[in-house]
Amino acid sequence: MFHEIPTQRPSTPLLDSIDLPGQLRALPAERLPELANELREYLLYSVGQSGGHFGAGLGVVELTVALHYVYNTPDDLLVWDVGHQAYPHKILTGRRERMPAIRSKEGPSPFPKRSESPFDTFGVGHSSTSISVALGMAMAAKQQGKDKKVAAIIGDGAMTAGMAFEALNHAGHVGSDMLVILNDNDMSISENVGALNKYFARILSSKTYASMREGSRKVLSRIPPIWEFARKTEEHMKGFISPGILFEELGFNYIGPIDGHDLPTLIKTLSNMRDLKGPQFLHVMTKKGKGFLPAENDPIKYHALNPQTASATPAPKKLSFSNIFGQWLCDMAAQDEKLIGITPAMREGSDMVKFSELFPSRYVDVAIAEQHAVTLAAGMACEGLKPVVAIYSTFLQRGYDQLVHDVALQNLDVTFAIDRAGVVGADGPTHAGAYDISFMRCIPNMVIMAPSDENQCRQMLYTAYQFKGPAAVRYPRGNADGTVPEKTMQLMPMGKGEIRRQGEKVAILAFGPLLHEALKAAESINATVADMRFVKPIDGELIQQLASQHSLLVTIEDNAIMGGAGSAVNEYLAQAGIQVACLNLGIPDSYIEHASQQQQWAEMGLDAAGIIAAVQKRQH
Repeated sequence: MFHEIPTQRPSTPLLDSIDLPGQLRALPAERLPELANELREYLLYSVGQSGGHFGAGLGVVELTVALHYVYNTPDDLLVWDVGHQAYPHKILTGRRERMPAIRSKEGPSPFPKRSESPFDTFGVGHSSTSISVALGMAMAAKQQGKDKKVAAIIGDGAMTAGMAFEALNHAGHVGSDMLVILNDNDMSISENVGALNKYFARILSSKTYASMREGSRKVLSRIPPIWEFARKTEEHMKGFISPGILFEELGFNYIGPIDGHDLPTLIKTLSNMRDLKGPQFLHVMTKKGKGFLPAENDPIKYHALNPQTASATPAPKKLSFSNIFGQWLCDMAAQDEKLIGITPAMREGSDMVKFSELFPSRYVDVAIAEQHAVTLAAGMACEGLKPVVAIYSTFLQRGYDQLVHDVALQNLDVTFAIDRAGVVGADGPTHAGAYDISFMRCIPNMVIMAPSDENQCRQMLYTAYQFKGPAAVRYPRGNADGTVPEKTMQLMPMGKGEIRRQGEKVAILAFGPLLHEALKAAESINATVADMRFVKPIDGELIQQLASQHSLLVTIEDNAIMGGAGSAVNEYLAQAGIQVACLNLGIPDSYIEHASQQQQWAEMGLDAAGIIAAVQKRQH
């Protein structure tokens, strides 16, 4: 058991001899616990250096070792869900020495990525995709006559999404040879599924049992009453010792739960199940944060870790936009008992912890079910409640049809607090909110606001909440200028921006937090800067005014250029018949890889230096 994060690279002689899983498979089985211990210690060290997802990886050390020991990777295919749990996998597949730089511009991706390694079979980052992917791979292998084993590893949280059950339902229907491993780290193994259950797991997963089962099926199926009795007996036996009857009904052969930290049992069970025909389901119980006492005691706090520094006096933490939302939500709920706060399993990330404690009856966590979250809010709005959906930009993508059809089409009064808009730094393109302006701007009835600072965020949330219809406030990860917003709440003039600096020739129209980079750039090129504030409705009067006084308009936003706020300005100018040069700056038509937010802005030319360079290039 580890109690502290190592600050020096630990001695891991066995792990250092493993560069690829083929070397792991050459080890005698009795040395695998030693390898697992070194892997856990190295994971602690490397994440301490880099920061990143933490608890889930510690919980699957033994499972990862067992999978690469039993399966002939990369010819056999392992599909990790989300990727929070894939750090040990990365360490064992040729990226060990690069792991202390993970999530940085120079280091590996924080999630499995096909272009990074042949052992990363699918690029992930969003939840609940693994079973669909694994089924697709298994069906492709069968179609092409290839002997590939396929396994999906999915967490209990990810199993709350409808997509996972859609895939289970289809897999049971087509009967493909595949294994789904449920990594259940939310419950402990109870007495009735302890040693007795381990025994049954070995029996039920063995080839002997499988052959007896098929032989009995052939014989007894000719005698319907006896066959039905035998089938029911087996079903009840499995139901008695395990909670797997649901998966059996979906067409899977369910095994477990088994202890996910017991390497011999894992290896024996996986070896038995690897060659079984048809859809297989293995239920594995693990402990999030296993082996690191603070993480075991507080798995939520240690879901992810910041880089560990030697500084004894860290700088005071500024309020993030998420914190501003959390404060506003509590203040607004105290004023209006109709307010309901809805989250798709992101209570901590969206800073709804205090709200959930102060207003438990008005806090709704729907689990990883973004589509349901949006339509649930629509139903509440129909009956006079005031739902506020707190959702990451990339997660709203999953509820797009519901946003269009269930909310906006019916002009229902739902407020969307869209977190993680724009590039998000170390999490990379899977979590970058690069498209929400583009996909919302085309929807009738929508109001879209983009705050440039913390106080503006609070006032916009209030304005969106008071608006009688669907309204969204999209704000970035982190903070702007670190100001503490006013406690009061005031309505902002609908669809109106404001000029923040007066200059000549060039006018920069800023949407959102990049206003501060625009203001820095404007000092060097003497440009006018407008804080546009609203993407929809857009401030046409202000655009006309700026176009009449300047020879070049420059739009800047932390959203895709294509279809974004700059496009809205272009469309307005074209419809109004106004001819003026216009330069659009934003996220280009490419994915921006993981780095710090500042590095990403610089790469895209959205920092002050980039804005100056773009303007000067256009003028010459």
